[in-house]
Amino acid sequence: MITDPAPARPTTDTEPTEAGVGRRGVRRRVVTRVVTALAAVLVLGAFTLPNRPWQLEPGALMRIPLEALLLAALLLALPGRPRRVVAALTGALLGLVVVVKVGDLGFYASLGRPFDLVLDWSLLDEAFTFVAESIGRPGAIAIALGVGLSLLAVPVLTALSTVRLSSLLTRHRTGSTRAIATLVLVWAVLAVFGVRIVPAMPIADTNASILVQEHAAEVWDRLSDRQVFAKEVGVDPFRDLPADQLLTGLRGKNVLIAFVESYGRSAVTDPEFAAIPRMLDEGAGRLSAAGFATRSGFLTSPTIGGASWLAHATLLSGLWVDNNQRYRNLLASDRFTLGDAFRRASWRTVGVMPAVNQPWPEGAFYGYEQFYSGPDLDYQGPRFAFAPMPDQFAIHQFHQRELTGARDRPVMVELSLVSSHSPWTKVPSLVEWDAIDDGEVFRRGIIGTPTAQARTGYRHSISYTLRTLISYAETYGDDDTVLVIVGDHQPAPVVTGENPSHDVPIHIVTKDSAVLQRIGDWGWQDGLTPDAKAPVWPMDQFRDRFLTAFGPTPDRPRAQGR
Repeated sequence: MITDPAPARPTTDTEPTEAGVGRRGVRRRVVTRVVTALAAVLVLGAFTLPNRPWQLEPGALMRIPLEALLLAALLLALPGRPRRVVAALTGALLGLVVVVKVGDLGFYASLGRPFDLVLDWSLLDEAFTFVAESIGRPGAIAIALGVGLSLLAVPVLTALSTVRLSSLLTRHRTGSTRAIATLVLVWAVLAVFGVRIVPAMPIADTNASILVQEHAAEVWDRLSDRQVFAKEVGVDPFRDLPADQLLTGLRGKNVLIAFVESYGRSAVTDPEFAAIPRMLDEGAGRLSAAGFATRSGFLTSPTIGGASWLAHATLLSGLWVDNNQRYRNLLASDRFTLGDAFRRASWRTVGVMPAVNQPWPEGAFYGYEQFYSGPDLDYQGPRFAFAPMPDQFAIHQFHQRELTGARDRPVMVELSLVSSHSPWTKVPSLVEWDAIDDGEVFRRGIIGTPTAQARTGYRHSISYTLRTLISYAETYGDDDTVLVIVGDHQPAPVVTGENPSHDVPIHIVTKDSAVLQRIGDWGWQDGLTPDAKAPVWPMDQFRDRFLTAFGPTPDRPRAQGR
């Protein structure tokens, strides 16, 4: 019997067709391959990412990391579950290595050194404060959240990527084994001949291992440095000297020690900043016409690009303070500082720090009887990027409060100037000293510089602060004035370029020839522009040399620096 065929069931829009299934399969395979490729790029990039800004170029990523080959071989040798566990753990560790590299990149760009895994966490708060004062607190919070989430995501992504790639290796075990063996052979040949695309970065790469070794060694050094530093603190030939044996060569002098923010060797040697030494030469000429003599040299700062407090502590304590652990241990000690020496010898000791906006107990450690923070100076004018007030205003307020009227003691002051602090986008103009008043006058003549022109802004700001100090000496300096001008550190590498020196200029300005005779054996050069032949001392030697030169016995044996 012939029956009618069953009628075809009509398809609906919700039921899959062979064509639809095929298209989805193609899309799935494409997505899978793209994700796998991205995972491979992420893992390879994590191994080969440089940790120094000047090495960031495409050729730096075109390397063969030995660690990646060894990891691939290990994963191939492991069975399923252990392989996935090892892949996840090593992937997460690789992500942490990336975080350290990013930290190094940031610290090399700003401070000219790698990230310190033990000590630099406290600087994150300083960085947040700097950003907040430069662009506002909401912007700083947004940036902090973005950076934090990104850094948390990196280990997760590298772990997932490594697990994914390990599965790919085992699915193609024979081909993977041959590829790894071939790449190991190629790596060995390239290593023997030292082939490289980027200078100092061989294609046969072991960068990740070296990075881990260097940071591990630094962690060990930091943990063992407490005892070393404690011994250094205890060695001090000046701590027990009586008042009549301290600073006798400066009796009756007002001594001003002015730290100029970011004033480094580059400011007087870089051809692009030639306007600065020209200005200094002109200033030295004007000071000479006013009866002043000037001498200059260089000191080597313990820091670069920031952390000014380390330089201040080093110069004033006579100890090498190049990290926050040493700084905290110094503050907890009874080290005899320059401020202590002046105070014991009957000077009135003063600290002026316009960038400080809260109580500063460190002033007692440095021996200051009077401390002026930013709010204490009653400034009513505009803010200048990071600087809450112009240096000229801070200096003027100090002078009016401490050096006018009747005084029964000479004054020693530390002036921590900030107008030349990055980001150098707004610089004040020098005004007449008698027109300063509450600072409203500084709303006129603001020099604005785009953030992208950091070197131009830097030149303007350093010139401004140095002109201010020269003008102050011309206007208010007298026979009893001794002005010491010193840079705290070089600016960030965005200004100096890679691998800059740590040297900073130092000058002394006085009308008293007897003061200069005391430092005659220092070898400092005439004028305000030290050249390449000027002497260079480690900054921690300044305190002892200064106390020796101006003590009653200038031939006292000098305590050695580092």
